[in-house]
Amino acid sequence: MAGFIEEFYYGNIDPQARSARPDAAVRKEMQTLTDYEDELTNLLTGDEKKKFLSYVNAWGVVNGEGNLDSFIVGFRLGAAFMQDTFLSNKAPYTNYLKEEYNA
Repeated sequence: MAGFIEEFYYGNIDPQARSARPDAAVRKEMQTLTDYEDELTNLLTGDEKKKFLSYVNAWGVVNGEGNLDSFIVGFRLGAAFMQDTFLSNKAPYTNYLKEEYNA
């Protein structure tokens, strides 16, 4: 079996390949957004419609960048936890029951 990094490299691990199970309030708000976007897209014409769709697309880009930033920050936080857990012996107190090694 390949290691985690190799599986990730070959695309066998996709952190985006999941779906959220939003609660009823979130589902309701998502439906509201979809309904209003559809309604406004059908009502608007010409330059107004272009501007609205540009707004919707720009918001999608901004939202996507925020999600990417959150993913990166979360990944780094998890890596920092791993580093501190497995690669550090630092603690605020000295353990007098164990012999300390200076390696």
